[in-house]
Amino acid sequence: MSDNRFKIVFDGALRPGVEASTAKLNLAELFKSNVEAIEKLFTGRPVALKRDLSHADAQTYLEALSNTGIEARIEAETPVAFNLAETHETHSESTSSATSPYAPPRAAVGEDLPEFSTLKVFTVNGRIGRLRFLAWTLVLTLVMLAVVGAVFTVGLGIAAVSSTIAMVLGGLVGFALAVAFVWVSVQITVQRLHDLGWSGWLWFLNLVPFVGSIFPILLMVLPGNNGANQYGAPPPRNSTSVKVLAVMWLALIPLLFSAVLLSGLTGMLDELEGNVDSSYESSSMTTDDEAAQGAIVGEEDVQSADEAAEPVDSAQE
Repeated sequence: MSDNRFKIVFDGALRPGVEASTAKLNLAELFKSNVEAIEKLFTGRPVALKRDLSHADAQTYLEALSNTGIEARIEAETPVAFNLAETHETHSESTSSATSPYAPPRAAVGEDLPEFSTLKVFTVNGRIGRLRFLAWTLVLTLVMLAVVGAVFTVGLGIAAVSSTIAMVLGGLVGFALAVAFVWVSVQITVQRLHDLGWSGWLWFLNLVPFVGSIFPILLMVLPGNNGANQYGAPPPRNSTSVKVLAVMWLALIPLLFSAVLLSGLTGMLDELEGNVDSSYESSSMTTDDEAAQGAIVGEEDVQSADEAAEPVDSAQE
């Protein structure tokens, strides 16, 4: 049984949910070939992509090919028969395949076929998973805070010499930092959208009121496609550092939310106290004014009474 050998056979079948164009692009990338050559594999006729394999190696190669989006299968190799005609036919087939431009591409599937895509940070191409999206977001935020802190410190030193120069330089540097932060954030988010099989143009949903507050949560929660999709092979497995950074970011989000909420409540309380103080001062001023007006009215009444009494006194005399 240990001498049994196997081969990988493909007849053009695709995995559920994978488009033919996607699978062809993935195969072209993994075979280090071009799409025109890969087209020859999709004729509907069985093609042996790899021969003379042990069962364990065949399983490894089959898994790697499945990540491209195709449905290949393992078949047992036909025992070699010492027949001169078959030997001559096999030799002719291999010779014609090597020289014919219509022959299917040949590659060492196991050695040169990467199972996962290559990670690229500063690009809108490729895919990243949920945890790596959180980890990269945390790193981007920390770098941004560190740069802003350094710029603020330098700005204080410049402001001691000239406040005008400090304001101009601070505005220019702040604008440049904001553009850089948004640009890198967009690239990371687009790759996360690709991992879900969505178009990168959906990033603009972040700018829609109400939807923009829910959309980032979906990017952190929804799982990506297990296999290859139209945007490439799946991203590599998460390393320990990626998991740690993702957990740190998840722990930091509630703290930031609590800080913002506490700041908002403090502002509301301060405003409420200010309104109460203003109302109290207004009421005090109104009471004082009424008392003053009452005193004036009282004095006028007394004077009127005195004036009315004077004619009476004159008449009695």
